[in-house]
Amino acid sequence: MLIGVAIMPHGNPVLEPEDDETRRLTEVLRKIGEEFKEADSYVLISPHNVRMSDHLGIVMAEHLISWLGFDGVELPGEWETDRELAEGIYEATKDRFPVVDLHFASLRGEYSRWPLSWGELIPLQFLEKKPLVLLTPARSLSRETLIEFGEALGEVMEKSKKRIALIVSADHGHAHDENGPYGYRKESEEYDRLIMRLINENRLEELPKISEELVNKALVDSYWQMLIMLGAMGVGNFELKESAYACPTYFGMAGALWVRG
Repeated sequence: MLIGVAIMPHGNPVLEPEDDETRRLTEVLRKIGEEFKEADSYVLISPHNVRMSDHLGIVMAEHLISWLGFDGVELPGEWETDRELAEGIYEATKDRFPVVDLHFASLRGEYSRWPLSWGELIPLQFLEKKPLVLLTPARSLSRETLIEFGEALGEVMEKSKKRIALIVSADHGHAHDENGPYGYRKESEEYDRLIMRLINENRLEELPKISEELVNKALVDSYWQMLIMLGAMGVGNFELKESAYACPTYFGMAGALWVRG
């Protein structure tokens, strides 16, 4: 069953926080790790792995290997795919949604290997090592499709005999600093404030109403996987337990934890 849901950032500042807001965010991430120690497996949705515009990815490779850090920060390690769960998700969704089962080099065994980026590695630093399924979102799919895929994903997790935690790797507006790589855009602040209101006021059902113009101008990499999350959370009653936000550099980061009510 699905025991909990979390949004976790993938920015380097949470690894060695230097300000009070980021320290608070890091503490929330540690609490997520504590809460999810009871899980048997994770489903992790990341925007910084395979990038496909109009297909969702389900990684089937058995061995997940640290490969690409960000800004010189390397986080070595190896994780294992919950192949049974991955295959269950694929079989339940392949006839209804544009999903791709992803392999590399070999279908099984020692050479069935897949690279991990900072999008997965940073959240995983706060989680006890367990088998996982890595999913990738698709930005060109309709909002309805992403939510419906999330509903199907939720059903698979809920029917499983395993205790599963869903983790959404997400950073938000990327134009908070005029000296940053994307400059300053007021929409980044507007988007981030709105997301935190929806989280903290239990209004996630309003996510699909956010304008496409705001999403695009805010330069986010969080919106599409949060729509999948919204669909998946429909399988039960989830209560917000922790949340925090920080923006120590040019991009906004948030952490949030929901548990079964």
